[in-house]
Amino acid sequence: MSDDWRSEAERVLQRGRRLDRRIPSFLLRSPISRFGYWWGTAVGWTWGTLWSTGRVERREGLWVFRGMPKWTFMRGGVCVGGCFLTGDASPSDAVLRHEAVHKQQWLRYGFLTPVMYLFAGRDPLRNRFEIEAGLEDGGYVRRRRNQRTLRP
Repeated sequence: MSDDWRSEAERVLQRGRRLDRRIPSFLLRSPISRFGYWWGTAVGWTWGTLWSTGRVERREGLWVFRGMPKWTFMRGGVCVGGCFLTGDASPSDAVLRHEAVHKQQWLRYGFLTPVMYLFAGRDPLRNRFEIEAGLEDGGYVRRRRNQRTLRP
């Protein structure tokens, strides 16, 4: 895959920053967003407890629920609050770095996270949240040698 995705990714990130300026500041990184993060974590913990058949462990600041049935999460896994819900395989350090950024997004946006993610779209190359988390770490694009992920 060519690197032409990088310029589009930067445009998506810039557009996202402009949109963030329209969100009232009391909703971002605030007690309200923190409450939304804890609500998301409770939902993730409940869903993980109900369906996980594998090991539950703490890695990269996340509760990792493994052994989830495929229908209980999207793609290779999903971050809900401070929980990462995934299948049988142990996630790599790169994937957990990616998911830890999603956790930070939950802390920043709280209850707004699922709605904003939905409007960002399913295409990870155009989804600002996936781009911010690192497309390479998330396994969406191939990592160039000696190259760190694109971060805002």
